[in-house]
Amino acid sequence: MAQKLLVLGGGFGGLYAARELRKRFGDEAEIQLISEENYFVFQPLLPEVAAGAITSMHAVTSLRELLAGVRLRKATIHSVDFDRQVVTVFQGVQRRPTEIEYDHLVIAMGSRIDLSRVPGLEDHALKMKTLEDARRMRAHIIERLEHADVTFLPEVKREALTFVVVGAGFSGIECIGEMKELIDRSLKYYPNIDPSEIRVIAVEFAPRALNELPESLAAYAVKQLEKRGVEVMFNTGVASVTGRRLVTSTGEVIPTRTIVATIGNAPSPVILDMDLELTHGRVAVDRTMQAKGRENVWSLGDCALIPLKDDAKERDDFAPPTAQFAVREASQIAQNIQAAVQGKPLKPFKYKSRGALASLGARRGVAEVFGIKVSGYPAWLLWRMYYLSFMPGFDTKLRVFLNWLLDSIRPRSVVALRAPEKEGARYVHYAAGDPVFEKGNRSDGFYTVVSGRFEVSYQDETTGETVTREVGPGGHFGERMIMGESTRFGTVRALTDGTALVLGQEEFTKLSSTFEALGSYLEDHFNRVYHIDWHPGAAKPSGEPAEKSPTRH
Repeated sequence: MAQKLLVLGGGFGGLYAARELRKRFGDEAEIQLISEENYFVFQPLLPEVAAGAITSMHAVTSLRELLAGVRLRKATIHSVDFDRQVVTVFQGVQRRPTEIEYDHLVIAMGSRIDLSRVPGLEDHALKMKTLEDARRMRAHIIERLEHADVTFLPEVKREALTFVVVGAGFSGIECIGEMKELIDRSLKYYPNIDPSEIRVIAVEFAPRALNELPESLAAYAVKQLEKRGVEVMFNTGVASVTGRRLVTSTGEVIPTRTIVATIGNAPSPVILDMDLELTHGRVAVDRTMQAKGRENVWSLGDCALIPLKDDAKERDDFAPPTAQFAVREASQIAQNIQAAVQGKPLKPFKYKSRGALASLGARRGVAEVFGIKVSGYPAWLLWRMYYLSFMPGFDTKLRVFLNWLLDSIRPRSVVALRAPEKEGARYVHYAAGDPVFEKGNRSDGFYTVVSGRFEVSYQDETTGETVTREVGPGGHFGERMIMGESTRFGTVRALTDGTALVLGQEEFTKLSSTFEALGSYLEDHFNRVYHIDWHPGAAKPSGEPAEKSPTRH
């Protein structure tokens, strides 16, 4: 019987792991990759997308194009049952739960951004993690220039023309360098903005930038940015943020309407919920990248803590979360999975970094390659050559190269195409008999009936009997997700033609936890309808019913 090899995640680790597995197993294994998106993002190019050096579509490549012979499933990963060897995902328009079986599981889910430790940072900072983040940052910067060009209020103009980047690692330095180049090359279109009015600031808690590079190269990078007018604050953290200012840990108040956070990497909530040994929020693996305590579970990339020596203790004793390492880890993990299937010994992961590179924008960069330090234009050129060769797929390489060529001879565009925003509330229309959601579907929103009538049915937790009730205009359903339920407790269908106002889960949770009247109403509603003692801000109550068993595919 063919082995079922399942890869979770479509980033560097997941993509290359699936490709290497396909090379080794061919048609002798069923290889499947699960990703929320059907494209691969080349993350080192995101700052250039944000700066308009390349277009957003040229920083991504179709996973289906890159994964010939591998089945791609576009779905949201919900949970893993290691005893039954199944992964539950939500897929399709109705977000129905589906179980995927595996013989060997590769976890390559990367990391997420968590800025919740700093008051206001999560709500007001732009991020640099996804393609939409890069598009949103570019549109935001151009909007600030547009605003500053027409305002007559000095304080508003000062805020609009102050740009702050939190973090001076690789992401922060490259982001601020590209941001400054976009602003500088765009000012000729804004006659009412003087270059001296622009303020670009990097805030770094550590005493230096680019810790992964030698101090001399880091100092060169800071000096080059300062020559271009960038202020760099070291030994400085962020105390709080509002929509109009940033307060540093030293007490300085920076009036600004643009904050980009390149800090705050955190583990995926799905990984935190897995029954795996974790270290600092990352999957604890041995040197073969096998999860501790699980013979057929493997992990690599940002979400795994991979030791490079037997007695690993210090930070440098573990593989860094970089694309360079992820690609090599993928090759070794595929080799070890093949060895495990064949009953052969596993090999420990060994790799020494070939170096590191950073682009500073304005045709300047820093690099250390095989111990040789390079800076200035040669380093910038080396950065582009390296990542061009690293990009998967010839078409992607060609498109990016042509973008770079045009950018070198043409001015930057200041067209502000807004990135699509997630709708917090929306109207949804139903015809009589239409299903709204079914028991076990993923919880996605709170529904208030505007017109028509809907039937809600669920199993009473006390009696076990099926309860059916009708909901008309002014009524609601779907409120149980506020208790932390990730799947639907009951089934709802339209009895007549009707319309419902759907409030997203995040928005509903925020509103109910801050609007006292709504919280009090829901407290009474849960007690009266479901016989549950719930309070605003309370955790998921104990003794709730088991979720519906997903369909098996």
